[in-house]
Amino acid sequence: MKKQIWEVIVNSGLKKKKTAHKKKIIENISHLSKPEGMDLDRWQIGLRKQIARELKLRIQKTGDHPVFTNFKVANPATKKSYRVFIGGEDLGMSYCSCPDFAVNTLGTCKHIEAVLHRLRRNKDNRALLEAGWQPENSAVSLRYGLKRAVVFLFGKTISRPLRLLVQTYFKDGVLTQEGISRFDAFVKGAQQLKENIDYHPDALAFIAQVRDQSIRQDIIRKNFPQGIDDPQWIGLCKVDLYPYQKQGALFAAARGRVLIADEMGLGKTIQAIAACEIMARSLGVEKVLIVCPASLKYQWKAEIEKTIDRKAQIISGLLLDRHKQYGRESFFKIVNYDVIHRDAGVIRRLSPDLIILDEAQRIKNWKTRLARSVKDMQSPYAMVLTGTPLENRLEELHSIVSFVDRHHLGPLFRLMDRHQLINSEGKAAGYKNLNELGQSLEMIMIRRHRQDVLPQLPQRIDKNHFVPLTSEQTAVHEEYREVVARLTSKWRRHHFLTEEEKQRLMIALQKMRMVCNSTYLIDESVDSGNKIGALEIQLSEILENPDAKVVIFSQWLRTMELIIHFLDRRKLKYVFLHGGVPSAKRGDLIERFRIDNACRIFLSTEAGGVGLNLQQASFVINMDLPWNPAVLEQRIGRAHRMGQKNVVRVINFIAENSIEHGILGLLQFKKSVFAGVLDGGDDQVVMPESRFHQLMKTVEKVSGMTPSVPEMAEQTPPQEPEPSATKSVDASSLPLLVKMAGDFLQNLGDAMQNVPDKESQESARNNNGSRIRLHTEASTGQRSLHIPLPDDETLNQLVQALGKMFHHVK
Repeated sequence: MKKQIWEVIVNSGLKKKKTAHKKKIIENISHLSKPEGMDLDRWQIGLRKQIARELKLRIQKTGDHPVFTNFKVANPATKKSYRVFIGGEDLGMSYCSCPDFAVNTLGTCKHIEAVLHRLRRNKDNRALLEAGWQPENSAVSLRYGLKRAVVFLFGKTISRPLRLLVQTYFKDGVLTQEGISRFDAFVKGAQQLKENIDYHPDALAFIAQVRDQSIRQDIIRKNFPQGIDDPQWIGLCKVDLYPYQKQGALFAAARGRVLIADEMGLGKTIQAIAACEIMARSLGVEKVLIVCPASLKYQWKAEIEKTIDRKAQIISGLLLDRHKQYGRESFFKIVNYDVIHRDAGVIRRLSPDLIILDEAQRIKNWKTRLARSVKDMQSPYAMVLTGTPLENRLEELHSIVSFVDRHHLGPLFRLMDRHQLINSEGKAAGYKNLNELGQSLEMIMIRRHRQDVLPQLPQRIDKNHFVPLTSEQTAVHEEYREVVARLTSKWRRHHFLTEEEKQRLMIALQKMRMVCNSTYLIDESVDSGNKIGALEIQLSEILENPDAKVVIFSQWLRTMELIIHFLDRRKLKYVFLHGGVPSAKRGDLIERFRIDNACRIFLSTEAGGVGLNLQQASFVINMDLPWNPAVLEQRIGRAHRMGQKNVVRVINFIAENSIEHGILGLLQFKKSVFAGVLDGGDDQVVMPESRFHQLMKTVEKVSGMTPSVPEMAEQTPPQEPEPSATKSVDASSLPLLVKMAGDFLQNLGDAMQNVPDKESQESARNNNGSRIRLHTEASTGQRSLHIPLPDDETLNQLVQALGKMFHHVK
């Protein structure tokens, strides 16, 4: 077995570069930018050598040879270990089982470099490395280069018959496409020659993957010979699918691992469900794990039951309850992102055939624990559903695509080198070749636009309604603008802000946005603003039509307080969805809005911006503009989607001469980046020089400090948190008491986790007092912390969990 591992990359065809021992070592290579005069590969290899020297890795030799053998390399910090084989100093001569080695296309990694660095300390080992080594046996191996390929590696001795056999299936040492399909015949022929050949597991896995892809496509073509018009569709689903939805389902089933990136409202969920049914009948899929935001779990269950005859189990509750639910018989298991890390072990034992990620932008930042936990999940098939795979940066797209196929876009450093614009100062200035990138995704991604299915969609009309600020609003707005001006002026002079100053800057920007709706959002004793009055006028006109229904969005809970006060005064019926509404009850609000003709207004914070179907509404009113265009489109997509029978009118209220005016330009720029990659738009987009520089220049733009072209903000200012509640809390969710308070507070409500200071905490509340908040007694000035209690059922569960935990600690 030891001999079977080392040759994974021997004679792999990678360009070899001598890395003989040198006393002088390059130090302090920049992680952020390629040093001048150094090519891309040398930079990345140098980084890995540098990291290998810095990390305290534990290296254990597990083979017999002093050098050319297997090693176990463990990182105590991550508690992960990998198998390394050293076959020489040249690139491509060694092998590591880590993910970076598999995708970086360099022929080395930090673990290999760490072992080599350790071996070179010994004079005898250095001599062995320089002399090199060749294996006794020949091998079939996988080459990890710019493109993976199966190669034949000759041992010390080889017979003429075997050489002729190899030439039949391998061209220049590389297994041909025909050779992959006939690989069984090659193995049989080699056995008859009684030659000793080592078949490396990763090479066999790659061959199986390629063959399975071909077989899977043949099966789907055979079962649906007429494609979207095939009679097989009759009875497949309980609802009728549109032609483009059938096309999406067939694409997903045939490809196996795909990204469904249709625009908002085109029915990604029903396509995924239909694809699951096709794969169950045609490919033997039996276990599907759906990962989605908590607010969408019940909607997924309802959609499944409406579309096909399969059981769906929602995973919720305490840790032990969730583990029992995973074991119950059901085709679908539906779980929310937040518990994936804690449920990793039981998910591995579940071993799903197919994993579906809904609203997959949740894993766009690969550095987060959530993204890493999700990507650790393994399954033969995968579907990623998101209408916004790219919101701000290409790194986000790379992170999402890597779940579908970690090899498709290659390593991130190559992607950025190919598609990032560099200015004369050597800094990032934008993106290029975006259409080329979009075309490369066509193999694994299907994306349609509303224009593609326009005959099936109603018209959409957008209107920006500008509202003047009152003198009171202007005074507050300018007060915070001055704070922003002082801080941006300091930044322009010194290009540095302390963390406290950065926090003050974010808070000031947030206050500028909030006061655009009303001074009430800053100080509840004063209500001065024109947006609510403008809304009253708009609603009076809209509701004259007895069939019209309206969805009203605002990021701010206090804005909803003002709207609710107006609606109650007018005795207008409405429903209100916010973060404090338990997931299990959200469906009731949507259903009431759908069937109750008297309930014509749906109020929602950002909690309703994702995944909800509100086709009954023909008007969408945005009381404020979000920083991100994807969030704005998510809001509108709740009503402007398949099933909508009316013209959808979108009204955006924008405060004149305010920060909201600047946000309009910001949104337009971000849309252009999104379009370039996914929608065949502009091939090149310019952005600011660096992330914080980018933020500061955007601040100058949107706050009116200096006139400039619309620029992209990489860092989104903190948003006012929403209340949230849950029906189930377990002992592992109490980290403040046992170093896990973050999850506990998240289960009670998001209120405290994003509140940056006392001032923002005092503003974090809603109409029924369901937020954690600070209160100041007017008469005494005494401060007190108001912590709302959940419903009785949740409270009882909390008490029981606390009791069990303290009993255990005791």
